[in-house]
Amino acid sequence: MVMMILVLLLVLVFYWLVPYFLTAGLGIGVLKRKDSSTKIAFTFDDGPNRIFTPQLLDLLKANNIKATFFVVGSKAEKYPELIERMHKEGHLIGIHNYVHKSNWVMSPWKIRQDLEKSALIIEKITGERPIYYRPPWGLMNLFDFFLMKNYKIIHWSVMAEDWKSRGGSEKVKNILLQKIKHGDVILLHDCGETLGADAHAPMNTILALKDVLKELSRRGMACVRIDEL
Repeated sequence: MVMMILVLLLVLVFYWLVPYFLTAGLGIGVLKRKDSSTKIAFTFDDGPNRIFTPQLLDLLKANNIKATFFVVGSKAEKYPELIERMHKEGHLIGIHNYVHKSNWVMSPWKIRQDLEKSALIIEKITGERPIYYRPPWGLMNLFDFFLMKNYKIIHWSVMAEDWKSRGGSEKVKNILLQKIKHGDVILLHDCGETLGADAHAPMNTILALKDVLKELSRRGMACVRIDEL
C-alpha cells in the first residue's frame, strides 16, 4: 500500500508539478513576457460575456487599442456575434479550453478534443484558425508540451487579481499602474462566471482601464496584440 502511494505521488509530481515548475516558474515553452519589447500586451480571459465584453470592446475601440482574448469555446459557441466583433475590430482570439476546467483534472485526450472543438468554433466564425492557447489558471500537465507543435502557449507577467470584487476598481488600477513595464503580458478578465470569481468583478476591470489606458498613453507605452509583442 505504501509503495502504491509513493508511485502515485511520483506520477503526480511528473504529471503536474514538473510542468508547473518549468512553465510558471522558469517560463520554458511558454511566453510570459517579452524582455526585448518596448510594448505591452493586454489579454482577457474567460469570456465572451454578453454584459461585460461589449463594454470592454467599446473602451478598447475608443482608445484605439488591440488586445488578445482567450475565449472559452462553449461561450464562443453561445455568443458568436461577440467573437465576430472581436475579429472585425482587429483583436487576436486565442483558446482558453472549451469549458473553464484545469488541465490537471482532464486527460490529455480530452484536452486535445476540446481544443480542436474550440478551434473549429472560432474558425467557423472568423475564418481564421486560432494558434494561441492559455490553459485555465496557467496549469499544464506533462503531455501538454506536445501541444506546442500546434499552439503557442501564453502565460503572463502581470495580473491584478481582478476576478475578485474586493478593493474595487481602485485596487485593479493601482496594481496595474505600479507593476506594468515594457514587455509585459497583462492578465485580466471580461467574465466573472468561473470558479472562484465574482460575477460583477469585470466591471471593476473596465472602470480601472479607463484611467489606466490614459496613463499608459501618457507614458508612451504602446498596447498591442500578443502576436505583435
